[in-house]
Amino acid sequence: MKARERLIVALDVSTLEQARSLVAELHDLADMFKVGLELFCSHGPRAVETVLEQGGRVFLDLKYHDIPNTVAGAARAAVRMGVSMFNLHIAGGAEMMMAALEAALQEAGSDVVPRILGVTVLTSLGAGQLRDELGLVRPPAEQVVFWAKQARDCGLSGVVASPQEILSIRQHCGNGFLIVTPGIRPAGSATDDQKRISTPGAALHAGADYLVVGRPITRASEPRQAALAIIEEMEAASL
Repeated sequence: MKARERLIVALDVSTLEQARSLVAELHDLADMFKVGLELFCSHGPRAVETVLEQGGRVFLDLKYHDIPNTVAGAARAAVRMGVSMFNLHIAGGAEMMMAALEAALQEAGSDVVPRILGVTVLTSLGAGQLRDELGLVRPPAEQVVFWAKQARDCGLSGVVASPQEILSIRQHCGNGFLIVTPGIRPAGSATDDQKRISTPGAALHAGADYLVVGRPITRASEPRQAALAIIEEMEAASL
């Protein structure tokens, strides 16, 4: 894939006007845009429509985590909205993941089924928080692989995981398993609230399929120039 096909710009903004402006400015540099909780809770399906109307594809980042029947209904709704990807928390269990997949397949019929991604360990969480706050005894790298293998076994397309776990996931889940990687920060940029991060080039070298980049682009004084700089680094890593 070309660099622009592997870059997902996170529309972590609060208004449709902001989202529309960013998509208009960046749609020729990024093939896909992430619609997350803030934008979706503010404007609902209209947020997805705003991206689609301008020719962008949508990664719906709502991280479903509920009982199987509820998540199955949400999966059907995601298919009807026309998104290209959506995600759910692997921690919801195998029954929930398989219910979502079955519902998406049924709703899509003969149309293209969105890729369903399992969320492993959030990039904002460190080892101490996993242990002391969530009671998970495995360190992040082991927990991520454990959950990634579950997602693969349930038939999901891939996972969302930090740059630090890419190599391990690839080794355990194979080359056909998608890895979508947030926590991408160009060299010298602020880490914000992310703990397990990487540069674009390092993440691609490790084996990521898609990179999700938000604030380094959307909060830059010149978002287009920031996106171009990231694409240049991605292209250099692919040589």
